[in-house]
Amino acid sequence: MISVVFDVGETLVDDTREWRAWAEWLGVRPHTMSALVGAVVSQGRDNADALRLIRPRIDLAAERQARIAAGCGEQIIEADLYGDVRQALAGLRAQGLWVGIAGNQTSRAGDCLRALNLPADAIATSQEWGVAKPDPAFYARLIEWAPGAPNEILYVGDHPANDIGPAKAAGLWTALVRRGPWGYLWADDPAGGRSADWLVDQLIDLPALLR
Repeated sequence: MISVVFDVGETLVDDTREWRAWAEWLGVRPHTMSALVGAVVSQGRDNADALRLIRPRIDLAAERQARIAAGCGEQIIEADLYGDVRQALAGLRAQGLWVGIAGNQTSRAGDCLRALNLPADAIATSQEWGVAKPDPAFYARLIEWAPGAPNEILYVGDHPANDIGPAKAAGLWTALVRRGPWGYLWADDPAGGRSADWLVDQLIDLPALLR
């Protein structure tokens, strides 16, 4: 293994605060938003469909810009990171592995992540690359970006359809972390955690697994 690349949402970052911000923006209770996210997750749908259930004709790009203009745009701060993130990433780098972060995020989220000075060699987002998971082109771009051949790269995520399946199809090693709605719900599914090369409960398990 030469490179370890991490998904962002519910792998490195707890999305609770962002979903609460969307609930406030769209005028619904946080509990309603959580329930709708859970519903679309259980159906294997895009998590943004939770927003579309509240406002069927929503233009997400326009709404994100409106939030920014109103001073309540997307943020990722230190408190949003899961508690094991810095230790896990630093541990992998201490073993001589290249550590990357690449997920389905906006360029604004990428700027927020870079501002946190995480122990990572590079950070990229789907908006910056112009292609999003699970499109195979995302993983083709990742293979160009991260050092090593496909079978020397591990992709770590929480989502079977976005992370595990397409990463394996691209020839990468995969690890599913049991956290967030997707990680818990699909951990024991044949197409989820059971199809990944590793299933971990926390990111700090990775350095020992890869040592």
